[in-house]
Amino acid sequence: MTVRVDRSFELSATPEDVWAFIADPKNRARAISVVQEYTVDDPDGRRVTWHVELPIPLVRKTVRVETEDITREPPSYVKFVGKSKVLTVTGEHEIVETDGGTRLENHFVVDGKLPGVEKFFKHNLDGELENLRRALERDLQTTRSEER
Repeated sequence: MTVRVDRSFELSATPEDVWAFIADPKNRARAISVVQEYTVDDPDGRRVTWHVELPIPLVRKTVRVETEDITREPPSYVKFVGKSKVLTVTGEHEIVETDGGTRLENHFVVDGKLPGVEKFFKHNLDGELENLRRALERDLQTTRSEER
């Protein structure tokens, strides 16, 4: 079973500020609650390994998810793919300038390879995107405070 989630949120920030956060795979990894740790695997930061802890019966230890940004179009679009023995995830973030700031459009597809993976993400992917939104807003607030 495949889980697809499309969500967007409005931000009162410039596209460049949103890009600075979303293009950094470390920021995306930190925002996901099931990522227990991560390692950056190349100097450009395009490949990151997530160590994911999924609360499902068939997974008793953390799962290595090898992620890679396969497309980067600054400052408006990034697409990544993550692969492991238990799932494949594809994520896209599109940054759209609006009259009041920026809209971040998020598209995720998770293909589970074990029973329970899809159910977990079906119930939790919205919450993970909310975590991403909150992390981005905190980062924007910190950036604005430092610029003053």
